[in-house]
Amino acid sequence: MTLAYLRSAYGWRTWRRLAYLAAGGALGLLGSVYIVAVFYAGAALLLLVLGFGVLAVGLRGGQILATGHRVLARRLLDVEVDDPAPRRPTEPGLLGWVRAALTDIAGWRSALYLLLSGPLALTVLYVAVIYWGFAVGMASYPLWWWLAPAETGVAINEVTFDTWPRALVLAAVGLLLLLAAPKVTDGLVAPGRLLVKMLLRPTRSARLQETRTLAVETSAAALRRIERDLHDGAQAQLVALAMKLGLAKEELSSGDTAAALVLVDTAHQDAKQAIVELRDLARGIHPPALDGGLGPALETLAARSAVPVELHVDLTARPSAAIETIAYFSAAELLANVAKHSRAGRAVLSLAPGRPGWLRMTIVDDGVGGAAPAGGLAGLADRVRTVEGRLEIVSPPGGPTVVTVDLPVHA
Repeated sequence: MTLAYLRSAYGWRTWRRLAYLAAGGALGLLGSVYIVAVFYAGAALLLLVLGFGVLAVGLRGGQILATGHRVLARRLLDVEVDDPAPRRPTEPGLLGWVRAALTDIAGWRSALYLLLSGPLALTVLYVAVIYWGFAVGMASYPLWWWLAPAETGVAINEVTFDTWPRALVLAAVGLLLLLAAPKVTDGLVAPGRLLVKMLLRPTRSARLQETRTLAVETSAAALRRIERDLHDGAQAQLVALAMKLGLAKEELSSGDTAAALVLVDTAHQDAKQAIVELRDLARGIHPPALDGGLGPALETLAARSAVPVELHVDLTARPSAAIETIAYFSAAELLANVAKHSRAGRAVLSLAPGRPGWLRMTIVDDGVGGAAPAGGLAGLADRVRTVEGRLEIVSPPGGPTVVTVDLPVHA
């Protein structure tokens, strides 16, 4: 039982929390000094109007520092906290940018976080250093007391530990402190975790606004694509079809049946081509493969992939149609990226329930790694975010690449 506890307590999790306390203390001190300096300079220049610009720039810079805290919380504390989208200017020019920065709630929340995080982070770091220092020092006391040339021991509360029995008692207390140290460390990071959740998570209204904006932009882009495809493809085919049928009618009127038949045959080919283009366009809106459900659709994708794909699907309930479409196109694009860029020999596609009410799709490949959330993947992340989903990429150089897509079961 003790060995199992030690393996669990002194695993990677505890060392990550200690790293968070150390990095959080340094970053928290930097953030607090920065935000105090920004407010001081802004207030001093407020009468000259320049103070508004200083505050606007300072708030944007504060959001960059807050992003560092979010990264630390995600990587070292396993806290799911997304970066809020900065408020976009509604007016052109510098004045519009300043107004947008000064009215961005996320910026003021980040500033408040930076103001509070410095004192809090330094306090808990100080407590952690004192606790761990006493625990390690007391546990190792017999060793360094034995190696020390002085014969006098350490005095604590008027008790001098200058004999072996007393030294061993002190070591036993130190070992007890070390056994409790991981739990104490968890308690020390709890205030910082709570502060991150309270001030650095996007508010629900901000998430809804961002989701609505993304949905509108995605829908507008989709409509423009459909309009362009119809104009350049099917519409052109139908115009050519009408012209050829008109010519065929004139040939029939003049009695040239052979020429009319040639024109009718060409028009027939154009009609079939237009049908194919319309079918492809409709398939891009809603893939027919989804008629049988997401599981069979993913099986079709896996079977057609240029890279061998191992598929694992565990669905307890069928998602809504919008979620199935997003999941299908996400899987299709990710598998296409694996085939084009990863140089992988195989991939694993998994779809299973995540947290309650959510789906988690994971694609792992054994390629060269180095995938970045840019280009097509950035567009895919925007599509996922329209339903408040999340896309995460872990792709160190040399691989493997792991892409995780979290989606709600119902949009």
